Amino acid sequence: MSQAVRASAPIHVKPNPSGFGAEITGLDLSHPLPPATLAAVKQAWADHAVVWFPDQPLTHDELEAFTLRIGPFGVDPFIKPMEGRPHILELRREPDEKARNFGAGWHSDWSFQAEPPAATLLHSKVTPPVGGDTLYADCTRAYDALSDVMKRMLDGLVAVHSAALPYGTKGLFAQEQAQKGDRTMQIIVSPEADKTYPHPLVRVHPVTGRKALYVSPVYTVGIEGMTPEESAAILGFLYAHMTKEDFVYRHKWRENMLTMWDNRCTLHFADGGYDGYLRVMHRTTVAGDRPR
Repeated sequence: MSQAVRASAPIHVKPNPSGFGAEITGLDLSHPLPPATLAAVKQAWADHAVVWFPDQPLTHDELEAFTLRIGPFGVDPFIKPMEGRPHILELRREPDEKARNFGAGWHSDWSFQAEPPAATLLHSKVTPPVGGDTLYADCTRAYDALSDVMKRMLDGLVAVHSAALPYGTKGLFAQEQAQKGDRTMQIIVSPEADKTYPHPLVRVHPVTGRKALYVSPVYTVGIEGMTPEESAAILGFLYAHMTKEDFVYRHKWRENMLTMWDNRCTLHFADGGYDGYLRVMHRTTVAGDRPR
């Protein structure tokens, strides 16, 4: 970070020991940030991939305004947004709800899109006293830890992404709805989810220039030019590798915390463990570009 930015942006960035994930304090996100301060926030996000801002009791307008300071809104398919707020998804689970908690599978948000979102922002409104952690996997360090031979094999491969498994006409949510599962969130099952999109298996981050693995068990359905058995062998190895403890950060939520993560170089997993308690989060996404 430059001296000019540091001098005019007295924010406090406290990274995790691994460098993956950092807490940012010293800001009031309910107001516009000076350009140098916003630049410092974006630099911290690029440096640490997952950043969180405690004690930010944001309104819907303020959440939307901060999101737009990071970039234009992304497109959020297959989930009905809040009434009158087309860019905010309410992730709500009632105390008596029996459905599996939303996001309970390793994924990068909407990687099945032609231009997946760069960022996801999640603001905690009601946090249960137990459970509800979010796990993040560092796909950059996971790539770096591979052997040179494995890197050469993976570089240039194209992974096929699809929303069919969760949102397709025969997907998990379609099965849940057929069984009249009780879920507060309104999931939209659609034939559009069965479409496929190719992306580099190893993508280069447009800001840092670093390489990261870009596959997930929720949205990756194969590797171009390989048999299903060959794809399954390689992808299975990568999923186990990417989610090793060395690369995973477990995030503990507090009420009024805003967390922002980089979908271009991370996976995340919504943990459960809060049956009997209400949990309410508000989510926005920032548009990204075509993976390269």
